[in-house]
Amino acid sequence: MKMHLAILENDEAYLKRIVSVFTMKYADKFEIYSFTSESNAMQALADAKIDVFLASDVFEIDTKQIPSRCGFAYFVDSPDVERMYGAKAVCRFQKAELIYKRILNIYSETTAAVRGIGLEENQRAKTIAFISAAGGTGCSSAAAACAVRFARKGKKVLYLNLEQFGSADVFFQGEGQGKLEDIIYAVKSKKGNLYLKLESTVKQDADGVYFFPAASVALDRMELREEEIGRILTELKTYCGYDYILFDFDFSMRPGQLELLKECGQIVLVADGAAASNEKTVRMLASFSILEQQKDMKLMMRMGILYNRFGSYTSREIEGIELRKYGRIKRFEHYPVPQLLREMSELTVFDAIEQGVSDGI
Repeated sequence: MKMHLAILENDEAYLKRIVSVFTMKYADKFEIYSFTSESNAMQALADAKIDVFLASDVFEIDTKQIPSRCGFAYFVDSPDVERMYGAKAVCRFQKAELIYKRILNIYSETTAAVRGIGLEENQRAKTIAFISAAGGTGCSSAAAACAVRFARKGKKVLYLNLEQFGSADVFFQGEGQGKLEDIIYAVKSKKGNLYLKLESTVKQDADGVYFFPAASVALDRMELREEEIGRILTELKTYCGYDYILFDFDFSMRPGQLELLKECGQIVLVADGAAASNEKTVRMLASFSILEQQKDMKLMMRMGILYNRFGSYTSREIEGIELRKYGRIKRFEHYPVPQLLREMSELTVFDAIEQGVSDGI
């Protein structure tokens, strides 16, 4: 089903250009109606059942005349302007892809009917959780580097950081205006279209990794309940066409988090081999073993251990545990983040994680 898009623009040259670009790039997404006359555009809102209406900011639209089913925003010249005359604003001078995502974001708030193609079970994204029993093991950097390696192999990869105070922006940069709080609002309010909100908010790094920018305020992320995270994961796995979702979050033994792990095809337990880290990891595994017996959960069979920040003098592998071993990553001292990811992503230990997913282990 195509979205009906109306554009009201007094600059005829720009109007022809953007209609041409959208027709070439998104012919399967849009039915486009273009106007230089405000009265003609307003008439079309009813006659053509327009879904999204974009108007140049030289027009001051009476928004009371816009049907409630129609999303609306002004075209403005500056990317720093988020609202104009009380309505949303979209910068006209940016890449067509970014304008398209802004239109999707607007559309997501007025429709619940559009979804991606529901993929068959064997085509859905494979979810890999990165967890740690101890702080300071570099769990997030390992997950991010793994995402880079997979992306460089041509896989469509999403790095999903849902730590309370974490941020994907530490590792990845991409263009776009969406924030994680847009998704949080959509899933908590149950208004609009979560699939479109996810598609319009996601960014892509130069290495090809997809990610969601962090919430502006960490408290917004902390309001997400585990069942709501589960709904987001289900939508991403089923409809968004990723090959892999690398999921990084603060882990505890709460029942809701255990339910999230049950949905993951592979669980990467990150440790650094230090005595304190090993002690906590052993205690975590003992708890998993008890829970598996009590609740008939089969998590440890999908779990493997990755040693990160492994020092030749200070680190030791844990003995006596029956877990798949992915390998070791040495400690990189004083590396800036881009160089750290570049160095780590060259390591073959992440291939062992991919192989574990393929083997169904």
